[in-house]
Amino acid sequence: MSQQHISSAFDRDLEAVQALVVKMGGMVEQQILDAAEALESRDEELAQRVRKQDKAIDALEEQINEEAARIIALRAPVSRDLRLTLSVIKIAASLERAGDYAKNIAKRTQILMDAPAVEGSPKAIRRMAQAVEGMLKDVLDAYIQRDPQLARDVRDRDVEVDQMYNALFREFLTYMMEDPRNITPCMHLHFIAKNIERMGDHATSIAEQVIYLVTGETPDEERPKQSSVISMDSTEK
Repeated sequence: MSQQHISSAFDRDLEAVQALVVKMGGMVEQQILDAAEALESRDEELAQRVRKQDKAIDALEEQINEEAARIIALRAPVSRDLRLTLSVIKIAASLERAGDYAKNIAKRTQILMDAPAVEGSPKAIRRMAQAVEGMLKDVLDAYIQRDPQLARDVRDRDVEVDQMYNALFREFLTYMMEDPRNITPCMHLHFIAKNIERMGDHATSIAEQVIYLVTGETPDEERPKQSSVISMDSTEK
């Protein structure tokens, strides 16, 4: 087989698996928005749909990994082609984790259905979720367009999400101090906000992957990060 035929076959295989990554990204974007909408509107049915949809995202990640492994086995890519192939695995992993966080938000939303409402917080959380969804949309565009500058812009925007999270944490702390009845709902809302902040971290990780993919170098400068008011890991599954 000629080198040209091998190259054409690799390009076709890669385009197919990258299309799966974009599909997965779109699903995760919708999950983020739906989870935030379910929280604000107290829509238990929508929250349940978000939880169920996570299985489809997990299945898509598995399919992407299998296709990427097949490409490596059959085409034996090297150098930049290998970076391209490995990138789909890493990006899919970040998307899957973001999807898990959306599922976690839906779980806590269902728990909050019977709890007293914390005024203004669901709207603030929804704004934070919309900011992260915008980061994810733009970083996927950067991936498809091989645009390192757009990826850097997404990376820089993560600090805004951190600032939103810190502001929400202070707000929840105030509510809990004012009325002990707010402690339980505010703790759940805090973990929801933390889940969204983690989604922003995964969008940033994808941005760094795009930069490496296009330039062959990881960003030299330290990732912009707003100091968190609390160190609390929410890695529930």
